[in-house]
Amino acid sequence: MVFDFLAPGLDPIATHLLGWADGRPDGASELTVQAASGLMAVHGRASGGARPLGVDYVSTLAASLALQGSCAAAVGQLRGGGHRRVDVSLAGAASLAIGQYLADATVSEGAERLLPGCTSPHDRPPFTSADGVVFEMETLDAEPWRRFWSGLGIPGELAGKGWSAFLLRYAKAVSPMPAELMEALSRLPYALIAEYCAEAGLSICPLRSLSERLQDDDLPLLLEQGPWHFTPGSSGLATTGLGGRGDLPLSGLKVIESCRRIQGPLAGHLMALLGAEVIRIELPGGDPLRGMPPLVDGCSVRFDALNRHKEVCELDIKSARGRTELLELASQADVFLHNWAPGKAAELNLDHTDLARVNPALIYAYAGGWGDDCRLHAMPGTDFMVQAHSGVARQIARRSASAGGSLFTVLDVLGGVVAAQGISVALLKRCLYGEAGRVDSSLLGAATLLCSAELQALRDGKALAQPLVAGVYPTAAGLLAIECRDSEEVKRLRYTLDYPLDTEPVLRDEQIVRCLASHDMWAWQDHLRESGLAASAVREDLSAVHEDERITPCLRTEAYTQAKSPWSFT
Repeated sequence: MVFDFLAPGLDPIATHLLGWADGRPDGASELTVQAASGLMAVHGRASGGARPLGVDYVSTLAASLALQGSCAAAVGQLRGGGHRRVDVSLAGAASLAIGQYLADATVSEGAERLLPGCTSPHDRPPFTSADGVVFEMETLDAEPWRRFWSGLGIPGELAGKGWSAFLLRYAKAVSPMPAELMEALSRLPYALIAEYCAEAGLSICPLRSLSERLQDDDLPLLLEQGPWHFTPGSSGLATTGLGGRGDLPLSGLKVIESCRRIQGPLAGHLMALLGAEVIRIELPGGDPLRGMPPLVDGCSVRFDALNRHKEVCELDIKSARGRTELLELASQADVFLHNWAPGKAAELNLDHTDLARVNPALIYAYAGGWGDDCRLHAMPGTDFMVQAHSGVARQIARRSASAGGSLFTVLDVLGGVVAAQGISVALLKRCLYGEAGRVDSSLLGAATLLCSAELQALRDGKALAQPLVAGVYPTAAGLLAIECRDSEEVKRLRYTLDYPLDTEPVLRDEQIVRCLASHDMWAWQDHLRESGLAASAVREDLSAVHEDERITPCLRTEAYTQAKSPWSFT
């Protein structure tokens, strides 16, 4: 796909959205890129094996990156650069999404090995009550967790094992909960579990459907304006002289980032990949996540995957001296980005108005969880809670035959891309019209973007067109992803398999499985692609992803396999 990005006073910017990273056009689709990149393996590891994510995740991610790259190239042109073409691929987007998991699996010492025992859909979150309600629970502190299980009569040692498993969701995309904990919840009605949660200080949220999400007051505006909210700031600023030339479009711009976990740091990482100087604010002594094994040169490879291009400034922003130093840094910056808890910026006197006083030209960016819906702020705005509330978890569960949403942090990653995209748009507006301001994004906004087509179809009473064949099938050795969008492709599949496929989907899938049993996944991948069909072997071993020539250009192998910048600028 190729589209031209046009803005006043600029040369057209040709943006190329490709399938595979090496530019080859054959066989690239949402399903086959999920298979080849290792994304299916990461998503499926909590449920016993690779499986599709079930939503158009890679496509949404790649489209967002394409628009962001176009905006950044336009900023580069306005600042004296010559960027007129941007290339982005589905494969590059997928590699970026699982960058931390690739790092864990490929580090030279202490490489990740999947944990045993995660083979049942019943031993992982989400949880199920006696009356059949499927729900998520969340806390960022061990004490509420301990109080909750103590109230249910669970011994402290067993609750501690559950806490360790619960924490693994963010790092490993698995959460092998002790069976006793799952069984204890399955004996209680949801209303009683919610009471125990309230008493213990634990948050709880049922998995809602997209139909339920459709009734929320905030949804129409999110569908209309996209996943950002822009607040105008100072105007009449100079539109030139905002930086120097460089090989990358944001070279010469400075970003101050004060973020933890994934969403905010990934947004800062993307700004650095676009050429900006990113200064990361950390507590005195450094971010504790730096010590999460496995390590290279004393630093967690997972942490390094999101922060390796940043400078670090250690500040205690709760102290008057630390805030003064932060304001001094912001006075010389182009962007200030944070993902603090709701209300924290105002409490610290570091909100948009505070920073605008020292730097009227500053773009102030907030990457939050729930957005403007203050009624939700009592719950932690984390990936898994937002998956549950937004309908994303139910959508993934229904389409990927899993217990619930993904334990791969799908919204943290998409939310980071959305935040960086909003910053790029705000920078472009500043360059074009001399206006600064604030841009807010959220995980809930990212979730709405991910399911926007389904939500709009539900709202309009229409059905979305689905591929006639789209699945992952066993072969003589390994799994194969096949996607046929129309009857012509199904006809070619029938011819290639040399079998008269049934029109009934269940029977047709059984027939495909029987046919594929004659050869392994690699032989079938080549055979089907020669017939012009979208087919790919499912890569289950992340340490071997770099062997695929369609994916290799996205990756760099040093101390571990790194996802390179998803953009190529010409």
